[in-house]
Amino acid sequence: MPLEISDDAVNVFRRDGFLFPLRVMSAIEAGSYRACLEAVEAERGSLTGKFRSLKHHLVMTWLDGLIRRPEILDPVAKVLGPDILCWSTSLLIKEPGDGAHVSWHQDLTYWGLEPGDVVTAWLALSPVTRQNGCMRMLRGSHASRLAHADTEDDSNLLSRGQTITAGIDEDKVVYLELEPGEISLHHGNTAHASDPNASDERRIGLAIRYIATRVHPTEGQDSAMLVRGVDRFEHFDAESRPTADFDAVAMTEHDRVMALRRGVMMEKG
Repeated sequence: MPLEISDDAVNVFRRDGFLFPLRVMSAIEAGSYRACLEAVEAERGSLTGKFRSLKHHLVMTWLDGLIRRPEILDPVAKVLGPDILCWSTSLLIKEPGDGAHVSWHQDLTYWGLEPGDVVTAWLALSPVTRQNGCMRMLRGSHASRLAHADTEDDSNLLSRGQTITAGIDEDKVVYLELEPGEISLHHGNTAHASDPNASDERRIGLAIRYIATRVHPTEGQDSAMLVRGVDRFEHFDAESRPTADFDAVAMTEHDRVMALRRGVMMEKG
């Protein structure tokens, strides 16, 4: 069933920069998506790490269907409006004891998107707890851009180790624990981080980055996929849906749009 969120919930999102938890599917359904992911891992190897793809929805039909679920798009539309693009997807997996973490950062500092009508829907495919490295959010931080610096840290899942240089007010930090089938929503400018997985189980999440069609890339040529409504602006190259998992057509499309994305990152220096 479509997920309805109240105007009060939208106001919480606008005030804090995030909203959670929102149940968008049963734990059984989340388990079926996890099984799809782990079947791909068994066949093709890890899909995560520092060099993970941002466009796996272009090569896996089950993921292409997942980003279009009305239970996810309905609350996103309450924030972004009726016309929505999927800009990227990321599989965010922390293995027990691997030390992987994410430093405090704001995504829009590096993404090259304006205006900031960008929302990440973060879906839990396993239990996500403080012990296994759930996200931490800094309440109200989406209202301004904070200074960042690149760091060298192989255990940091961020490609450049980008880290907020100012101190973090721990009184405003919230831990976003989720059960399988629940999502959180956060604004593209909300400062967030996560600790290593100190449990005995995998922490598995999927981040879906949605943007309003009025958003445009600030540099270079970029791509996205229309998932709801109409794109009247056409700021992004349109991406094609996969018809079969990892077939030649899907892989060619994936390589094309990833080349566009690399070009954007190179122009940003």
